[in-house]
Amino acid sequence: MLEQTFIHIPGVGPKTEQTLWNRGIHSWLDFLDCPEPFFSHAKDRLINEHLEASLAHRQDIGYFDERLPAGEKWRLFDDFKDRVVYLDIETSGYDPWDSDITVIGLYDGTRVQTFVNGKNLDAFETAVADYDLVVTFNGACFDLPFIKRSFPGISLPEGHIDL
Repeated sequence: MLEQTFIHIPGVGPKTEQTLWNRGIHSWLDFLDCPEPFFSHAKDRLINEHLEASLAHRQDIGYFDERLPAGEKWRLFDDFKDRVVYLDIETSGYDPWDSDITVIGLYDGTRVQTFVNGKNLDAFETAVADYDLVVTFNGACFDLPFIKRSFPGISLPEGHIDL
């Protein structure tokens, strides 16, 4: 899925991407192998440079996470699903400054891990470091701010899909 998107390139949005697809350019290599200019020479050169960089960073989820718009990060999933974890937290309230995390749950498609405040919550930081992509529901606004406050300096997975 990742190699079929172009919207991580500056100046390429959904309309331009759809135009590429409609004209038979369905992947990065399709564009790079196209013998004739597709847009202007300058725009084609810019896209070529970004696609070559994309290929060079193909296994670097952080590279694409930084470049994809929030609503398009789902495109990371298929290529990084072997390094994904689903995360959810429960808290004693809604304000990360006046409330505490009571439970954190992780699920990687095989194993469920539960971290409970007062029992093993401190083990969460080590456990989450095993993954490169985290999937949450409203995590950017709720779960991750709580986690970052509770675990200063934590290294969360580089990729994040917020459902």
